[in-house]
Amino acid sequence: MPPGPPYYVYILSNRSRTVLYVGMTNGLRRRLREHRESTGRSFVEQYNTTDLVYFEEYDSPQAAIEREKQLKRWRREKKEALIRSANPDLEALSPPVE
Repeated sequence: MPPGPPYYVYILSNRSRTVLYVGMTNGLRRRLREHRESTGRSFVEQYNTTDLVYFEEYDSPQAAIEREKQLKRWRREKKEALIRSANPDLEALSPPVE
């Protein structure tokens, strides 16, 4: 049986990098588009967290969910250190081709 789609844990930030948002999806490009087109009172719209600054890929939804929960429990300093380990300048990243 061929492997299923990859699952992603991602971190979004606003342009000034003062807010971080952690999420999980099986379609990173689609999910980013949804965040950017969001309407209403969502966290993403309220804080304008539309820049992808970090992501990890997983083979199973369970692994991605566990990692998302772990990252959400972390203090901001630890999340920022993780982001900087892969993206030192906190630049907006392009999602991988899916």
